[in-house]
Amino acid sequence: MDVIVIGGGASGMMAAGKAAEYGLSVVLLEKKPDLGRKLLITGKGRCNITNAAEIDILLQEINSNPKFLYASFNLFANEDIIKFLEIRGVKTVVERGERVFPQSGKSKDVLEAFINYLKEKKVTVQTAQKVQKLLIEGSSVKGVKTERGSLFSSRVILAAGGSSYPVTGSTGDGYKMAKEVGHTIIPLRPGLVPLEIVEKWAADLQGLSLKNVNLEAFTGEKSLGSQFGEMLFTHFGISGPIVLTLSNIIADSLSKKCEVKLVLDLKPALTLEQLDRRLQRDFEKYSRKNYKNSLTELLPQKMIPIIIKLSGIPEEKPVNQISREERAGLAALLKGLEMRVKKARPLEEAIVTRGGVKVQEVNPKTLESKLISGLYFCGEVLDIDANTGGYNLQCAFSTGYAAGKAAAESIIK
Repeated sequence: MDVIVIGGGASGMMAAGKAAEYGLSVVLLEKKPDLGRKLLITGKGRCNITNAAEIDILLQEINSNPKFLYASFNLFANEDIIKFLEIRGVKTVVERGERVFPQSGKSKDVLEAFINYLKEKKVTVQTAQKVQKLLIEGSSVKGVKTERGSLFSSRVILAAGGSSYPVTGSTGDGYKMAKEVGHTIIPLRPGLVPLEIVEKWAADLQGLSLKNVNLEAFTGEKSLGSQFGEMLFTHFGISGPIVLTLSNIIADSLSKKCEVKLVLDLKPALTLEQLDRRLQRDFEKYSRKNYKNSLTELLPQKMIPIIIKLSGIPEEKPVNQISREERAGLAALLKGLEMRVKKARPLEEAIVTRGGVKVQEVNPKTLESKLISGLYFCGEVLDIDANTGGYNLQCAFSTGYAAGKAAAESIIK
């Protein structure tokens, strides 16, 4: 066997197919009964393949070790994965925020394209095949030990994923294997993770999705950052794109025992003065109604009872009796709805794993280990993670391509 690839996710499938393009014998080992389980659930099942922004912008969205990815991104970029899929019958569309999805809106089409790629390149795929350890002789890799026996090769690509969504097979096996052969593992923590909220009213809004809102995080008076877009209330607190993007810096602050406050602007397109004028017009329109029946054009129905309670204005109060001060207080509430973060959800619920194999021990051009000759890394097992928007999958595709190419070329030289 020329090349062994451990892990049948996005990076592993790319690495295996690329290595096999050189006419080498390649085996892909996946411990689950089927390939690409995590790929299927990305983008809410639609598969946010990549992001159409320029490479410099892509690198700005990488949270950990962006410089390490420079070579991989230049070797196989967003345009390349789009072309790769379109050649295999998967047309793509670019949506808000330059996010790229399959035109069909089905992640299974992306997975099928990769499975067909592996068949086309004659990769031997062995599913339900768990790797237990790497076989090392001196400072060189010699193969792997699996539950069914040992496989031998002088080139092994470790693409075993992270520790988030363990049901997909990402249970941290790759970190254990890398550590056993001498690699440093940067401590694992959740990346892009929902947040638990102290206020009980947040759970009362379970299922409510808000679009075009702005969320800002603070420790004391210091802003940690803000995001504009979509968020979702859940049974424990909040999730959605803008929450996930802010979650990394929030989790870091929480780990330092800092209290984190969130300020939600429900009407970011309006200034306080403009919102006050809007309220005046609505209150004039509904002047004969009670306060509780005057907010239907301003807020989602599910949110109205919460805002009424937090505003302190009696719900039965006639609208034409609401004072200027009460109206100003309501406007301030809509522009600055506060929540306190209790904690981040656990690593198992995170979209990605932060931490992993220390990249300073890996050659950024070839993704070969600097410690073990013939051992390559790609995907989430490395200490790289990015924001939502297609960036994490691009990391997987780019590093998978680079590792597969380098492993193959090291053999045929």
